[in-house]
Amino acid sequence: MAPLPLFPLAVVLFPGALLPLHIFEPRYQQLLTDVVEGDHRFGILPPAGGGEGAEVGTIGTVARVRAVQPLEEGRSNVVVSGESRFLLEATSPSAKPYLIGDIAALEDQSDTLILPQHQMAALIALAQRYADALGRLNDSERDTEFSPDLGRFTFQVAALLDWDFTTKQHFLTLRSAAERATRLLHALPRLLAVAEERAGVHTRATTNGKGLGHGGETSLS
Repeated sequence: MAPLPLFPLAVVLFPGALLPLHIFEPRYQQLLTDVVEGDHRFGILPPAGGGEGAEVGTIGTVARVRAVQPLEEGRSNVVVSGESRFLLEATSPSAKPYLIGDIAALEDQSDTLILPQHQMAALIALAQRYADALGRLNDSERDTEFSPDLGRFTFQVAALLDWDFTTKQHFLTLRSAAERATRLLHALPRLLAVAEERAGVHTRATTNGKGLGHGGETSLS
C-alpha cells in the first residue's frame, strides 16, 4: 500500500463505522488540507506510549474524509468513515509536520470456526435491540442496516458498544470474524441490559406528566 498520512489518536475507528473529529492542531489542519486535496485518506492508530508518534507494529484503520465543516482559526469538524485495517511497518522521513507511515493491509485470516446459524440470528437480534436502545436514548432513529458480510458486521456492532479504548483496540486486532462474533455474543447481553434500562429511564423522564392516549394527555376525571 502507498505511504499514508497518520493521525495518532486514542480513539478506535472500526471498518464500516463513522467517526466525527474536531481538528484544531496546526499539524493536523495541514494533514486535513493535504488529504482533501488528495485521495481523502489517512490513518488513525493509537499514539505511542508517551502520547506522541506511533509505534511500528501498531494496527490502525484507514479513514476516508466524508464531510468537512470549516470553523474559525483553521479548525474543522470532520466526519470520516472507516475503511480497511492496516499494520504500521515504518514511518517515513517527511517535510510534513505530521507522520507518514509505510503500511501493510491487514486482512482477516481464513476462519476454521463457522458460526452456527442460530448464533448468527441471535447476534443480529441482540445488535438490533442495542441499536434501538441507543436510538431511544438519543431521541433519534438509527440506521441499523447491518452488512451481510460477517467481518464488517462484527465491526459495525462493536462500533455501537460502550467499550473502553483498550477493549476496542484489542477487538480491532482480531483477525477471525467468527471469534469477533463469539465475543460479541458473550458481551452483548450484559451491555444490552444496561442500555435498555437507561433507555427506559430516559423514555419515562421525557414523557413524565404526559399520557399515551389521544393528544398525549391523560384524563384525570
